[in-house]
Amino acid sequence: MTGARWNRRPEGSNWGDFGPDDTLGRMNMLTPQRVRAAVAEVREGISHALSLPLTLPGGNALNPNRFPPVLRPTRRFGEINFNYQLRRRTEGATDVLCDDLAVLHLQYSTQWDSFAHAGALFDADGDGVPEPVFYNGFRAGEDVVGPAELADSGAAELHERTTSSGGPLGIDNLARTGVQGRGVLIDLHRHLGQERVVVGYDTLAEIMAADCVEVEQGDLVCLHTGFAQRLIDMGGDPDPDVLHGACAALDGRDERLQQWVTDTGLAALIADNYAVENLPSTPAEPPAPALPLHHHCLFKLGVHLGELWHLTPLAADLHRLGRSRFLLTAPPLNLPGAVGSPTTPVATL
Repeated sequence: MTGARWNRRPEGSNWGDFGPDDTLGRMNMLTPQRVRAAVAEVREGISHALSLPLTLPGGNALNPNRFPPVLRPTRRFGEINFNYQLRRRTEGATDVLCDDLAVLHLQYSTQWDSFAHAGALFDADGDGVPEPVFYNGFRAGEDVVGPAELADSGAAELHERTTSSGGPLGIDNLARTGVQGRGVLIDLHRHLGQERVVVGYDTLAEIMAADCVEVEQGDLVCLHTGFAQRLIDMGGDPDPDVLHGACAALDGRDERLQQWVTDTGLAALIADNYAVENLPSTPAEPPAPALPLHHHCLFKLGVHLGELWHLTPLAADLHRLGRSRFLLTAPPLNLPGAVGSPTTPVATL
């Protein structure tokens, strides 16, 4: 099998299954029929907003490469455009105006990863030489493009121009779908508590069986570990020594767990922790991905990952109602070319 950009695809991948130019991956499974089934899960009319404040986790102790948002006022006619009295420009005007801007690390808080977030060195040409590629064979440097100069990265030297783009795999593709479907919550926290537990397929299957949770094709699967609630409880001053050993995380190296992701046909995998999978992952014989679940989901299957969603109040309500399914609406920002995005998901029961 070959595609528009590749002569061979990774073993176990679905490259080309949704077409040679596909950029949506498993989100193609959110058909009108599945959206109607998701809407049918709404019974009580209870809504839960699942996003953390964009200022959390707080600081950058948990991830030294990501920083909290910075808010600043814009300028109006060369003056500070905050508490701006419009009578300065328009005689007799009573308006007082505020406009602002944000310097925003898009994957700092509650977020979606796009397929351009994690690619791999893989011999897609079949010539014996691995090249950097992403889902469905899209190419680094051709489709997913970044700058060559250090000054064109980071926030230290901001310019009024864009210097990188996920191109056809940017998060705007996901935004245009509306991201609405049936959410299914697996409550790891209720069974495993607050301590760090690396969850493989066997443990996951036992918890799902105990709670009568079923995952079907096209479902948006949410894993409640309690991690985001721990962040909230720390009030913007997270303790990395505590959090790096807190709450459950998936064993991304577990091949049976990876196969479960493949076989269920789930459309997205979401968690209230960093990365969904345990980091650092179990060592593997090189060459191998350091983020094996990212590799399996984003690179091979076209399964979007959601991270740092606030799932604890939702989990409590679902448990009270004896349910695990709900309507989930979670579009990212429609920001062309971005490789990740904040989201403000809403679960409706």
